[in-house]
Amino acid sequence: MAADGSALSDTQLSGAELDRVVTAAHTALGGAQRDDGHWVYELEADATIPAEYILLEHFLDRIDDELEQKMAVYLRRIQSEDHGGWPLYHDGDFNISASVKAYFALKAAGDDINAPHMKRAREAILDHGGAERTNVFTRFQLALFGDVPWRATPVMPVEIMLLPPSAFFSVWNMSYWSRTVIAPLLVLAALRPVAVNPRRVHVRELFVTPPEKVKDWIRGPYRSAWGYVFKGLDMAMRPLLPLVPARTHQKAIKAAIDFIEPRLNGKDGIGAIYPAMANTVMMYRTLGVPDTDPRAATAWEAVQRLVVTKDDEAYCQPCVSPIWDTGLSGHAMIEAASGPNGIAPEATLAALKKTSAWLRSKQILDVKGDWAVRNPGLAPGGWAFQYGNDYYPDVDDTAVVGMLLHREGDPANAEAIERARVWIVGMQSSNGGWGAFDIDNNKEILNHIPFADHGALLDPPTADVTARCISFLAQLGNPADEPVIQRGLEYLRRDQEADGSWFGRWGTNYVYGTWSVLCAFNAAGVSHDDPAVVRAVEWLRSVQRPDGGWGEGCESYEGGPHGTYKESLPSQTAWGALALMAAGRRDDPAVARAMSWLASQQDENGEWHEDPYNAVGFPKVFYLRYHGYKQFFPLMALARYRNLESSNTRRVAFGF
Repeated sequence: MAADGSALSDTQLSGAELDRVVTAAHTALGGAQRDDGHWVYELEADATIPAEYILLEHFLDRIDDELEQKMAVYLRRIQSEDHGGWPLYHDGDFNISASVKAYFALKAAGDDINAPHMKRAREAILDHGGAERTNVFTRFQLALFGDVPWRATPVMPVEIMLLPPSAFFSVWNMSYWSRTVIAPLLVLAALRPVAVNPRRVHVRELFVTPPEKVKDWIRGPYRSAWGYVFKGLDMAMRPLLPLVPARTHQKAIKAAIDFIEPRLNGKDGIGAIYPAMANTVMMYRTLGVPDTDPRAATAWEAVQRLVVTKDDEAYCQPCVSPIWDTGLSGHAMIEAASGPNGIAPEATLAALKKTSAWLRSKQILDVKGDWAVRNPGLAPGGWAFQYGNDYYPDVDDTAVVGMLLHREGDPANAEAIERARVWIVGMQSSNGGWGAFDIDNNKEILNHIPFADHGALLDPPTADVTARCISFLAQLGNPADEPVIQRGLEYLRRDQEADGSWFGRWGTNYVYGTWSVLCAFNAAGVSHDDPAVVRAVEWLRSVQRPDGGWGEGCESYEGGPHGTYKESLPSQTAWGALALMAAGRRDDPAVARAMSWLASQQDENGEWHEDPYNAVGFPKVFYLRYHGYKQFFPLMALARYRNLESSNTRRVAFGF
């Protein structure tokens, strides 16, 4: 029976049809490979990033009307027909912060506030308490335009840049994305600039209470009693800030700049993420640095490179994902080329040699990034998520790339793989898990300060990243790594949910997390009859949809049920099927049904389509849609299913 109690489909995919579907998908994915061997797909967030981009142009008075009008088309298109505002993901509920930013951006781009779509948005915003109820980052944006007083933002003195790593409130106890976003933001908060705003656009009509009359801007969400304690501390610190000596204040601003400038990262931008880049652009303008200065000019160019422009609309990506897309595409391609029925194995492997060479060129070997604060003796050896982000290699990407280079088999990969192995081992946290960018970045109490109303100030170990690291190390089979793997497995066992699933921190959600962990268990040789595996398998079966697919909405991050959605999705169906195959259930009827569903959804070009978001930046706050997921994960699953038909062991030694 399906999750909703209905009968499950029992269709079976023929061998010939399976070969046809795999071949078509392989051709489509191969056609997306760039000449130098890599892949990159669009990475889409919600309305906030393109809205912030428009407002950034108005802050600077660097307005590109043609581009703004295309972004306005995009913002209007993704406005909800149901509630009139903007959600954080496809078909999601109203979000007041995204809605205020989108409305402000459309007004800045010239939309009449009495136009039907603007009227609907304004009414929805006011019905939800008005712009005074937006999150911290939105209130900072409003303060920069003079629409709220600076007291609407939490106390975040720039002097925290002077604190050493041992200090509780040090930026070194925050995640990489927090550090790179906060450093320039602290300078802005210290200097309190006002946007140029040449068209004098403001949004006072979005406030229930006039901003100057709002008495309490800090109203949670409070996740524990610590939230109230930190609010009291915020109130106590406000009258003390003017007493900070001017010399100390200037020293702190300089410390922020000294942190930022080595990490400017050229055309890839500080942190290679939009919020950090935009804050840095505004910081340089506020400091009086000319736009022609190489630092300011390159920072602005980095922002521009995130813009996706199409014939009739445009939007701004939060970042780009070429290393991640390349690693996962490569795994799908090599899977399709493997086995007795492998698709164009010689041509595929030749193309993947270019991929391996490109990836080797991107390995970070000469920069000890922020991660080295916690492990200064560890040699670099990771890969970033983006084209370039040397201070912030990504543990997850490094494991995926390491597995691909190992599978591809070129002897030239050996040194890169070994350096990655050493780095991954050195990045293990004390609880046995791995975070995405840092070691032991888990001072959870910091998520209760008023600034952290998004609840994502930290980068603690998670099941999905830990699973990928175990998969990589197990695939390499170095005996010295066995204790490291066992500590990781113990962490995963402790982290299993009561229903048998695992939380997916970076992909939506429990289907993703469960797939990741079952792959790691399989690679590490955990028995397919292990109680943890059996519980996970039964959970996956219980949430399979009647049509044979799997789907999970972002609502599962917000208290919704695990592993369910109103429709099946190609990416999540692939994860569910891959998870069952990793658990030794290749011949389970659930897997056959998933393969039939995937085949039925493939278009004439060998591709799949899905609109719902399939990943997360910050749960409950920021969600992502990887445009490549719907292409390479189904191919990976279908090819694995075909290859396991001819396998004697039905077990794979690699982590996907």
